[in-house]
Amino acid sequence: MAPSLRDLQLTQVSKSGRRGGGEDLEDVRLLDSYENSEGVEEGMRTVQVRVTGMTCAACSNSVEGALQSVNGVLRASVALLQNRADVVFDPRLVKDEDIKNAIEDAGFEAEVIPEPSANGVKQHGNLSGQFSIGGMTCAACVNSVEGILKGLPGVKRAVVALATSLGEVEYDPTVISKDDIVNAIEDAGFEASFVQSSEQDKIILGVAGIFSEIDAQVLEAIISNLKGVRHFRLDRISRELEILFDPEVVTSRSLVDGIEGASNGKFKLQVANPYTRMTCKDVDEASNMFRLFISSLVLSVPVFLIRVVCPHIPLLYSLLLWRCGPFEMGDWLKWALVSVVQFVIGKRFYIAAARALRNGSTNMDVLVALGTSASYFYSVCALLYGAVTGFWSPTYFETSAMLITFVLLGKYLECLAKGKTSDAIKKLIELTPATALLLVKDKGGRCVGEREIDALLIQPGDTLKVLPGTKVPADGMVVWGSSYVNESMVTGEAIPVSKEVNTLVIGGTINLHGALHVQVTKVGSDTVLHQIINLVETAQMSKAPIQKFADFVASIFVPTVVVLSLLTFLGWYVAGAFGAYPEQWLPENGNHFVFALMFSISVVVIACPCALGLATPTAVMVATGVGANNGVLIKGGDALERAQKVKYVIFDKTGTLTQGKATVTAVKVFTGMDRGDFLKLVASAEASSEHPLGKAIVEYARHFHFFDEPSATNDATNQSKEPLISGWLFDVSDFSALPGRGIQCSINGKLILVGNRKLMTESGIDIPTHVEDFVVELEESAKTGILVAYEGNLVGVLGVADPLKREAAIVIEGLGKMGVIPVMVTGDNWRTAQAVAKEVGIKDVRAEVMPAGKADVVRSFQKDGSIVAMVGDGINDSPALAASDVGMAIGAGTDIAIEAADYVLMRNNLEDVITAVDLSRKTFTRIRLNYVFAMAYNVIAIPIAAGVFFPSLGIMLPPWVAGACMAMSSVSVVCSSLLLRRYRKPRLTTILEIVVE
Repeated sequence: MAPSLRDLQLTQVSKSGRRGGGEDLEDVRLLDSYENSEGVEEGMRTVQVRVTGMTCAACSNSVEGALQSVNGVLRASVALLQNRADVVFDPRLVKDEDIKNAIEDAGFEAEVIPEPSANGVKQHGNLSGQFSIGGMTCAACVNSVEGILKGLPGVKRAVVALATSLGEVEYDPTVISKDDIVNAIEDAGFEASFVQSSEQDKIILGVAGIFSEIDAQVLEAIISNLKGVRHFRLDRISRELEILFDPEVVTSRSLVDGIEGASNGKFKLQVANPYTRMTCKDVDEASNMFRLFISSLVLSVPVFLIRVVCPHIPLLYSLLLWRCGPFEMGDWLKWALVSVVQFVIGKRFYIAAARALRNGSTNMDVLVALGTSASYFYSVCALLYGAVTGFWSPTYFETSAMLITFVLLGKYLECLAKGKTSDAIKKLIELTPATALLLVKDKGGRCVGEREIDALLIQPGDTLKVLPGTKVPADGMVVWGSSYVNESMVTGEAIPVSKEVNTLVIGGTINLHGALHVQVTKVGSDTVLHQIINLVETAQMSKAPIQKFADFVASIFVPTVVVLSLLTFLGWYVAGAFGAYPEQWLPENGNHFVFALMFSISVVVIACPCALGLATPTAVMVATGVGANNGVLIKGGDALERAQKVKYVIFDKTGTLTQGKATVTAVKVFTGMDRGDFLKLVASAEASSEHPLGKAIVEYARHFHFFDEPSATNDATNQSKEPLISGWLFDVSDFSALPGRGIQCSINGKLILVGNRKLMTESGIDIPTHVEDFVVELEESAKTGILVAYEGNLVGVLGVADPLKREAAIVIEGLGKMGVIPVMVTGDNWRTAQAVAKEVGIKDVRAEVMPAGKADVVRSFQKDGSIVAMVGDGINDSPALAASDVGMAIGAGTDIAIEAADYVLMRNNLEDVITAVDLSRKTFTRIRLNYVFAMAYNVIAIPIAAGVFFPSLGIMLPPWVAGACMAMSSVSVVCSSLLLRRYRKPRLTTILEIVVE
């Protein structure tokens, strides 16, 4: 099935949630248990509502009271932590909108969450669709299309990107269809086609083997007889088959196999990759623009030669002066050639200008249409006037032709440059292999052969054979074989990674040596590669706040230029009529009207709003691609803009500054208990704990007893030793994890406590002076002291160390050199925190901070308006990541932390924090340069075109030269952005001013 890239784990958290606290970390239906036990009364409906703005129990009570006061609401339950409300109501008396309004009237924001349908078929709620939009030339076009889309019924959100020629629309499929959206865009005069949506039960297939109408009917009959097919549509021209199916009944691969099998191999089906289709459209657009440019050039060059060269060749000139009817042969030729350029090749400018005016906006096409039409129709009128009166004024057909030619050249070069900006996505797409080798198994699970399948038809649970030198088709786990895999294209890490049984592999990476059998765990939009593609694509679709400046200028640019053009014409014409300048300035056989008109046309055609519109999006596109190539995923232009202003970077300690691999370094027993018995006792208590320190203790105790190699490793190894663990540990009862303190449980009916001083003090356990001294000694050496009490007495202490990442200290120093202040936050005790901070060079430390308090630490630095970045990796970091201005999640961290962040550091390397800040700064330096150039170009070029310097310096730009300048201005801005592709990570030796001998 063609993967939909909208339903991903790596999604951007709305910035409205920032500075506002935590995120929704759970998705729990509050009344599930209630409904299971009692059921919902017949005729009643249950709806779930997301409620925003609740801060305490009083708020949730207020919402509950507001809901229960609505006539028709049977019962309501509100959960403060999940920001959810479940409401059971009578749909004959109350509608969803009434419930939403009741909550909003109580002073909170509400959103009704679509519920799954009862028949087991997934109900999508709102869909996110992607549409290719052609014909946009500047920011004014983007604003026009966005305005049209946002005005459609059922459309919740619409974002249009000029640089990618894509629009992303969130819509309600029960109100409006994708075809309605395409038609609305086309009715506005733009080209549009559907690319993909977040629907998971639709597949688009290319069909080979259809040669006649009978073949098409046979194919339709086969599909009609397949189970699970809800609807299908065959495009007989493009040979594309779109099938809507029930994923609970049939899979995409069984659909393809069923069609090919029923046709005895007559029809061959291939899943249409939406990204490949988009790439083809980009290539087609560039090719079409090149053909138009060449056609215009071929017709324009003779016109130029007739005007400039032929008068110097007597024989040719005499033929051109030969009168044919009322006009000379040269005039007939120029008119015929330019008419084709003006109305056949240049009709796209008239169409685009007309649709812009029809939508109440103006753009560059309006300026081109005005300028070329003025010179063309003036020339026609001059010929007709000469034929009637005998007074022949000069014509300017070549101006119109050359202007269109240069504009088309600029458009072609712009297409090429814009294509370069999207290279990052193209490279990521190319990582996915077209086919995969599927191992075919019998009912007993034995391999009986292999077959080649389309990589887009891979399903979870499939076992694939990956040969040396080929790409891994999907995310999965190695079940046979060993090899080294090159993951640099995904993580940016150049060193090949060893892969053995029970290790994970990433789709799109390259298997270097041995053959592997990989069991697929994730496909489609769930794979790491597709999540990266989605993040890069979403970032390129986003608009940086600075783009609002360009949008505002674009909205007033063209009308302003038209007014300036009229003022230029009137100024020169009136000045000439009153004899303000000498007659020698006029062209041969010209007059004041023609002289003024040429200046006016030059003003119209030299002004360029495109450069302003492309200044930001092209730079953001290139930056996000460069970041992805360097293992830094950026979620949007707004994230880039905030990151370049970062003043504070707050680091979580465990797993961020440290390796997150705790090890026991010291064990001391203070009673007569044997060391082995002590470790067995503590390990038994910690075996049920999920805390890293607990796992480190169990690992150490197992190694102590069995002398096996401590596993640094993978979950599979730990799982394989689970029977060994359970065979030698004590039975535990009444286990309880105590956040911020430790754990407690009972062994043989006796209470055991494992944790910090706070736990011991609260439980009434005395800590002798010699024990306290030992714990202090551990803490001052950057280790965590874990106290153990049994039967009411303190029996021993364990020292656990989490080694720092090797690059931590130099990265902290590097940030300081860049003017960024590093801060460390941890739940650990003050002595350990201070010891770690001293080791890495951090002066500002916040210790003994509960997980929920990390967000408060972030807000404390934001009070003076400073931009704060947070770097973390765990679930407990996600509220702080969301509260920060710039959240940076370590790529090896949890999905929830990644969802809450603006940057994802794929390599789990702190050096990428410097890369993220540095890339953001260089990107916005480039954006500012783009704006300076675009603004300076218009500020300088328009006065020159208007003839401001003609009286003093004699500088005059003919309209065709002005057109060439306009065409090159937008190309130069795009090329300026492309210079970001040369970006290289900053060398720490350079930042730290270290001289290498």
